[in-house]
Amino acid sequence: MDVIADGAETFLGSRLKRLAERMQGGASRFVGSLGLEAQPTHMGLLAALDRGPLTVGQLVEAVGTSQPGVTRGVGQLIEMGLVESARGTDQRSKMMRLTPQGAAAMVRIKLQVWPRLEQAVKGITDGLSGGFLDQVAAIEAALAEKPLDVRAAEAGSPLRIREYDPALQPVFYDINAEWISTMFKLEPADREVLEDPQTHILDGGGAILFVESPALGIIGTCALRKTGPRSAELTKMGVRAAARGLKAGEFLLGATIERAKAMRIDDLYLLTNAKCGPAIHLYEKLGFEHDGEVMAKYAGRYQRCDVAMQYRG
Repeated sequence: MDVIADGAETFLGSRLKRLAERMQGGASRFVGSLGLEAQPTHMGLLAALDRGPLTVGQLVEAVGTSQPGVTRGVGQLIEMGLVESARGTDQRSKMMRLTPQGAAAMVRIKLQVWPRLEQAVKGITDGLSGGFLDQVAAIEAALAEKPLDVRAAEAGSPLRIREYDPALQPVFYDINAEWISTMFKLEPADREVLEDPQTHILDGGGAILFVESPALGIIGTCALRKTGPRSAELTKMGVRAAARGLKAGEFLLGATIERAKAMRIDDLYLLTNAKCGPAIHLYEKLGFEHDGEVMAKYAGRYQRCDVAMQYRG
């Protein structure tokens, strides 16, 4: 017996609220399964702030909910470290903006969460027919058969992270040789790592990650080379030219930063060249800052290095 459904138009508001709660609950379980702390109730706020800093009032207009609800949601995001408050240009208004950690989370949300939830919802709603109440009943039946989180998990992500295995050494070499040779030249320090990553990265406790697209295969790679018990160099990051526009580099960098945290690395740095403007902008976006001490300590390893950065996210 389902008195809400049996009530048809009489209990329409209650029925729609119940349906919304089922959808929201499924989305929450799916987001949690990916290890993301932010919940679907926060997604509108994060999406708005991903476009630029906003006041609380502007956020209320952007997401169309009450100011107390927005204030509460922003407070939760600040506690998570995803949002921070800063004074506006007139020194009177407070602007909310994403932290580097929040920007990294948004990369994952846009690539791993939203496309899969969208695909899951389309699987439920495409082809619906009949009147509105008939469509509501069909959605309820579909969710009872298979909840939204299960559907989203089955949808698959447009990009995914792969771990290193020896068979991928030529791919690791080729991706990095492609971008290095285009802008610079391969140095002895490059060749020793690319030709034998097992010895120079993995045996020392480091890690190598790849990003893969269903349509293009492996399109990028990045490594963490341990240089101390709690320190590592983020190195040998490259994405194939054919994959530009997929935001694979941003996705890969976010995943590599998360891996460094899981490895308990608290001194994460990188070395690059000023010619790599787009890459430097991406590093800055996700929490790296220029650092003279890193330059003095490590830059001599590469002839081309004139930029050094430390992760501060």
